[in-house]
Amino acid sequence: MTTLVEARRPGLRSLVTLIGCEAKMVVRDTAGLVVPLCLPLLIMLTSATSASRTVVANGRTALDLYVLPLVFTMVVAIIGIINMPSFLAYYRRSGILRRLGVTPASPAMVLAAQAVVSVLQSLVGIAAALVVAFLAFGASPPANLGAAVGVVALAMAAMYGTGMIVAAVAPTPNSAVAIGLVAFFVLGALGGMFGGRDSLPEVLAEIGGWLPFGAAVEALSSAWAGAAVPAANLIGLGATVVVAAVVAGLLFRWE
Repeated sequence: MTTLVEARRPGLRSLVTLIGCEAKMVVRDTAGLVVPLCLPLLIMLTSATSASRTVVANGRTALDLYVLPLVFTMVVAIIGIINMPSFLAYYRRSGILRRLGVTPASPAMVLAAQAVVSVLQSLVGIAAALVVAFLAFGASPPANLGAAVGVVALAMAAMYGTGMIVAAVAPTPNSAVAIGLVAFFVLGALGGMFGGRDSLPEVLAEIGGWLPFGAAVEALSSAWAGAAVPAANLIGLGATVVVAAVVAGLLFRWE
């Protein structure tokens, strides 16, 4: 008699275990752990004192409306565009994704686990910036908390989608970091990371407002002020998610 044993796909417990393993990998990567958490925080500290004393509108300071949205966006962008793709490129280069493809575990589980860990890392960075801003500089919470949370979630999806494109085209971990850095600085420069979009030529400033970095900063600023989030920002972030999913899906290779 022949007994057939049906291979079962791993369930939630396996995914949780994989998330734990991914978290350990991130923690062991000292630069990848410290830079996205500490660099935006350091930038905030250099400008928070003067920004917290400059009232812009409705009792909201420059720290509330400009610095914190920029810091939040930087945290998410560094993790999504630089860190996450380097891990995925390493897994593909080392053959981990290919070997998982012939086991009951799907390579997609690695992507899901890495995405979950990246989200958690982003939340830690955002929480650290909030705690310092609230306790040390008297920052105010968002006037529209629901909109702010929604914008952060959409910004994460857009940045991680962009990161998936980087992971799809980068053949090695080092090239993933290099491509991610270029993408981060280009999006950041057009999005106002180096002094605001007002200092850019009009055409570049307009483009930057539609790209994910500038759209996230402007949308978060509006949510913090209690104003309506511009539709252009939401369309820009949403379009990035859709386009990135299609492009990454077409280009991504498991080996």
